[in-house]
Amino acid sequence: MVDSSPYDVNFCFPVRELENQRLRLSPFIPSVHAQEYWEATKDCPEIYIYFPFEPMSEDDFARIIETRVQPNPTTLVFAVLDKSSNGVTPPLAGLIGLLNASPDSLSAEIGWLITVPNFQRTHVTTNAIGLLLMWCLDPPALGGLGLRRVQYQSHPENVASRRKAERLGFRFEMVQRYQRVVAKADRWDSAIYSLCWDDWREGRARVMTQMERNQ
Repeated sequence: MVDSSPYDVNFCFPVRELENQRLRLSPFIPSVHAQEYWEATKDCPEIYIYFPFEPMSEDDFARIIETRVQPNPTTLVFAVLDKSSNGVTPPLAGLIGLLNASPDSLSAEIGWLITVPNFQRTHVTTNAIGLLLMWCLDPPALGGLGLRRVQYQSHPENVASRRKAERLGFRFEMVQRYQRVVAKADRWDSAIYSLCWDDWREGRARVMTQMERNQ
């Protein structure tokens, strides 16, 4: 059973909800979001083809959050809620998060990027990444964390993910061979991209333009 007690996201930076007119990013809480996420994705195992894990049930996914994410203060996952949909309660449109966050190096990595099938090829993915970038790279005076570097990793064969990063202004750095050990593959390489504070001075406008588009 999913624990319904008050939930501590246990992240190394102060956490708040992020939103614009289209989306709200709210810290993922298994007791609140796991069931809706599972119902939206349970028949679509292909969304995990480029992930090192594949949950087998709602409880299995909740355990992944509770064992891989919550105990690790460098990792945070948001539920992506679509405010543009009709209805009182915005539906869950996906997940997005930060990995390897470091207050010492003022850096983090975008990860856990999953858009549920009904919201793919819409405004959701671009706006979710954009909201997270603004939070990470905007200075504290504008409500951001003032990070110096945001990293983005993609499997080299995930063309759609790599194109999305490039459209948003991430710079390709390298393909890191044998980047991680995973049970589902003998070899797992990663294409590494970054967006840094000096890129952001002009890159922010580019991201905002992309967010205003439909896709």
